[in-house]
Amino acid sequence: MKKLLFSITALLLTTVLFAQKKADDVAKFKTETIDLGKLQQGNPTVATFSVANIGTEPLIIEQANPTCGCTISDYTKEPIANGKAGTIKATYNAANVGAFEKHLTVKFAGVDQVKSITIKGEVLSKEDFAKLNPASEEVKATTTEATAPVKSKTAATSDEKKKQQTKN
Repeated sequence: MKKLLFSITALLLTTVLFAQKKADDVAKFKTETIDLGKLQQGNPTVATFSVANIGTEPLIIEQANPTCGCTISDYTKEPIANGKAGTIKATYNAANVGAFEKHLTVKFAGVDQVKSITIKGEVLSKEDFAKLNPASEEVKATTTEATAPVKSKTAATSDEKKKQQTKN
């Protein structure tokens, strides 16, 4: 009887000691994949993932590492309170034309398992992007033309001095 009781106790202790939290037990992503759609080559684009703390303790994002050098990540550094959300931002440089799918691995404090999140889309050459979005070029041209010229600091200063002299 003592052997049976000892075996059950050992089994329970081993199970408890090796029970590990999983990422899905402490964090819930609004979406694990963001499709950025069609992007213009040479125009870096940011995807923002929202991650909510569904655990009982504050959630700390230890790392959010991209799997390649073409993506830069940033994330909420402060602990995320229970029921609150933080963000992970992935900036894709869009240097090469073609379809892409890039992954980031996210590590939470106190969790051995890492979570993988994904950004995907298609990078088009500037010419192909302009053909697909002709209105964007018109808006860009209109915005540029509508910008008022800015006076230089010295010109503004001399205008102010003339006004001061006129008042005196």
